[in-house]
Amino acid sequence: MTTQDAVSASAVAAGPTIPVEDGRWRIIGRNAFPFLVVGALWEVVAHLGIFHPRLFPPLEQVAVTFVRLAADGVLPHHAVLTFFRLLSGFALAAGAGVVLGLVMGRWRRAEDSLLPLVSILAPIPGLAYAPLFLLWFGLGDVPAVLLVAFVSMFPVVFNTWTGVKAVKEIWLRAAQAMGADDRRIFRHVILPGALPYILTGLRLGLAQAWRILVGVEMLAAVPWGLGWLIFGAREFLNTDVMLAGVAVIGVMGLALEKLVFQRIEDYTVVRWGMMK
Repeated sequence: MTTQDAVSASAVAAGPTIPVEDGRWRIIGRNAFPFLVVGALWEVVAHLGIFHPRLFPPLEQVAVTFVRLAADGVLPHHAVLTFFRLLSGFALAAGAGVVLGLVMGRWRRAEDSLLPLVSILAPIPGLAYAPLFLLWFGLGDVPAVLLVAFVSMFPVVFNTWTGVKAVKEIWLRAAQAMGADDRRIFRHVILPGALPYILTGLRLGLAQAWRILVGVEMLAAVPWGLGWLIFGAREFLNTDVMLAGVAVIGVMGLALEKLVFQRIEDYTVVRWGMMK
């Protein structure tokens, strides 16, 4: 058999190859399909007249409002302020939550002392803390940022603690048998082993941060912001403005997921073979 025949046989055995461009379009179509279905259902309900147009506007009206507010600078202004509060609060939550989770996972005394307190405070809805933070710190950005940090910290703590506990004992013993000290064990065994759980906790914490931040902005605790915009539009039945604000929140959340968390995963746990 010649080399050319061998190559042809291998190609036949492997099956037909799909062009890269076709595969890319398939992925785009698969991801866009749920949005197209929801959009079609929305349009059907909007044009059937079940609800008043001011309460259930068609998507084309929402799109026109979105473009108009974006061109006028209204949406970017609100989005920047909301993103600043979100980023500030979530950065505090991520730092404090990861540290507390690692401490609780590594030291039994810290776990026994902190776990009951965290378990009691975590299930309480974030908005229940809002009046206290407003009374303690007044109105403005400070109570909003601190409340976001406080509420979104709990998922990070729980998942980091769980990740440290999930590290297999045989990995630790193997590292100790090879002469690794506590610092190297933490850096090369515990932290990589717990990282998938930590990333999950950060994702859940970010979702909590979005919810509590928009809620606080709706309470008019801060001037401007997407929550403030949505709540203000409700007063005048501007549902298209409300939906435009909701769309911005969704786009920002998707951007953080794809540009931050997914890249961190690809560079760490996926690259290490711990996730597919």
